[in-house]
Amino acid sequence: MLKITDGQCGMCAHFGEDDKAATDKLVQIRISGQAPADLVEPCGLPENRQKNLKVTPVSGCTGFTPARKSA
Repeated sequence: MLKITDGQCGMCAHFGEDDKAATDKLVQIRISGQAPADLVEPCGLPENRQKNLKVTPVSGCTGFTPARKSA
């Protein structure tokens, strides 16, 4: 398991934002601050979405937008 902190993709609203099937999983990751080491999700940040960028929960960029902790 990876420990995720504010500013990293796992805590960003854009992390997996287009993956509706993963919504519950992403909420749990944001609440617990932990994610599986092999998790990779698409980045929904408009500049990255068009590149089909995939990121890990511990990745980060200047487009970080804090996610809500509940659905």
